[in-house]
Amino acid sequence: MRRLEDDLEKVLLTEEELAIRVRELGAQITEDYRGRDLVLIGILRGALMFLSDLTRAISLPHAFDLVGASSYHGGTASKGFVRISKDVDMNLEGRDALIIEDIYDTGRTFSVIRDLVRVHNPRSIELCAILRKEVPSRTVELDVKYIGFDIPNEFVVGYGLDYEERYRNLRMVGVLKPEIYAKK
Repeated sequence: MRRLEDDLEKVLLTEEELAIRVRELGAQITEDYRGRDLVLIGILRGALMFLSDLTRAISLPHAFDLVGASSYHGGTASKGFVRISKDVDMNLEGRDALIIEDIYDTGRTFSVIRDLVRVHNPRSIELCAILRKEVPSRTVELDVKYIGFDIPNEFVVGYGLDYEERYRNLRMVGVLKPEIYAKK
């Protein structure tokens, strides 16, 4: 039986490295939002693993909600548009919103979701991503307040990131072997 890890060309971030960095981000967010009404807003589906770990690393009362958005639609590169599939359910008016994303690459998804959240009239909006891809020129440049790791411009999976809805459950982040997606 083939293991998911066998489809990786290389591991970029181990489970341990991710756990340490998430704890560091949680501690920083705890300090920055002390005494405020924080709501984490995770972008489905990729941010679920990160959101789950991050919410437990923040040691102050807070809430979380989910929004649905996609720009990859099953491929290995953004298709140039973002499809919204779910809005927030929670009242954000006057609260501090922190949008949680798996990867900041083109910036399109972050930008669209930030605009969506803005409609709900929060007190503040900040951005947080576990990964920031080093791309030659970003479509939308944003001020992402919390970044876990900078990674090379390669197609990565694991820790919530997928290829055709597979590999999200890997406990590490790795570069997918090109022959896996070149078959398509």
